[in-house]
Amino acid sequence: MGDDETLWHVLHVKPRCEKKMEEYCVARRLTCYLPLREETKVYQRRRVTVHKPVFPGYVFIQFSAAARVEVLKSNLVVRDLPVVDQSVFVRQIEQVRLALAADPTLDACGAFTAGRRVRITGGPFMGLEGVVQTVRAKTRVMLNVEMIGQALAVEVGIEMLERAD
Repeated sequence: MGDDETLWHVLHVKPRCEKKMEEYCVARRLTCYLPLREETKVYQRRRVTVHKPVFPGYVFIQFSAAARVEVLKSNLVVRDLPVVDQSVFVRQIEQVRLALAADPTLDACGAFTAGRRVRITGGPFMGLEGVVQTVRAKTRVMLNVEMIGQALAVEVGIEMLERAD
């Protein structure tokens, strides 16, 4: 690995500092991804939509070994988790990005490992792959992000699933 090779890292940041870390990276022209979900709340009879991190405490950033010091200078990083399998990680965060584009209100849950890998064949989540889970007669597809042990749960009809081998 050379000093100029940019790799993805999962940064565990201080509590409630995810958006600050994203701003810090944008100001320094570093590629980062902070998945946000929309949440609508009612305050004194007014509806307010806020954007919250899907995975609280985590920001996904791409930087080189030389830029590592610059990232750590932010004083927002608790831990830097290097990604071992870059291609799998890129595929996982791309699936999260596509799912949030289809439904920005999705929320994270614990990763699910048991079950069969499936591909969604119809609807707004078409093309996404994950692990199927059935909860209270509802079929969910879990889009795992294994680096942080969390996932997005997408509810789909069983007729829109096919095996992914």
